[in-house]
Amino acid sequence: MTDSTQIATEAPSAEKTTLDINEILQILPHRYPFLLIDRVIDLTRKRRIVAIKNVTFNEPFFTGHFPNLPIMPGVLIVEAIAQAGGALLLTEVEDRKDKLMVFTGIERARFRRPVVPGDQLRIEVEVTAWRVTAVRMKGTVFVGDKRVAEATVSCQLVASPQAKQS
Repeated sequence: MTDSTQIATEAPSAEKTTLDINEILQILPHRYPFLLIDRVIDLTRKRRIVAIKNVTFNEPFFTGHFPNLPIMPGVLIVEAIAQAGGALLLTEVEDRKDKLMVFTGIERARFRRPVVPGDQLRIEVEVTAWRVTAVRMKGTVFVGDKRVAEATVSCQLVASPQAKQS
């Protein structure tokens, strides 16, 4: 007969599938005004992540893009895809404080409708190729049920400047 304590310790631990802003800040090096994800609502290790970005009129880029017609720049939407993917990638890296994730490619970027203050972006990223230090991901961004953008991004882990000084 098996002891119930043994069963409890052998049971697989539940993997974390969501991240709040404080947990995101522990994973990504980005900070205001360049942190472009607010919450992770679904995470499947090495496969998929879904993140949320709340777009507010207080975003600094709206001052100049464009006066009297605020539209979120498409390159920042692609950056949000990369940051969501980076959060997925960096959760697998134990020494992430010594690493930096950098873009190595952006392909097939399409912008289908403008993103404006008050929108909430749902950023869905699927891994298409995974290596220990690099990843290729397809991201699709929605506002409600409307697709607003998509892009395939490639990213690579490199040593951070702080790691090189140590």
